[in-house]
Amino acid sequence: MAYLPGMWRDFGETVGSLAGALTGLLFVAVSIKSDVLARSQSLSSRAAQTLVLFLTPAIIAVTLVAPQPGAALGAELLGVAAVSGTAVLILDRRAGQDPGNTWARYIEQASPNMLTSILVAIAGITFLVKAGGGLYWIIPAVLAGLVGGVVNAWLFLTKVPATG
Repeated sequence: MAYLPGMWRDFGETVGSLAGALTGLLFVAVSIKSDVLARSQSLSSRAAQTLVLFLTPAIIAVTLVAPQPGAALGAELLGVAAVSGTAVLILDRRAGQDPGNTWARYIEQASPNMLTSILVAIAGITFLVKAGGGLYWIIPAVLAGLVGGVVNAWLFLTKVPATG
């Protein structure tokens, strides 16, 4: 099953729906506080990073349900890992650290953001070589992306000051 993409269609549909719903909720949350987020590079970078973390599982879902050769799926997973990993790193550096909030710093360090991209890359490689777990690596990758996105959303939304 780890090397049969057709067996993952239902999983892909479920993940796509969940990631799409979370992405939509993120847009609502960001639009409510868009004026405050626009004034802070840290907060806007954290919001963009959250978007990447929610879109990564959504894009993975699309690749899983698309009828295509196995080599294309493996290559696409590697591409998703490279692009999302690069984006998360750049946005994390732009967001910086919050020295005044110990809890926020702990969450920033413990958030599984890069882990998502690493797990997607492992899935792509092991799928292509048909050894080492293949698409089963997608499960923890999706969980890491969704958990990382929720943690980031909580982190930047709790940093947004209330407007009166």
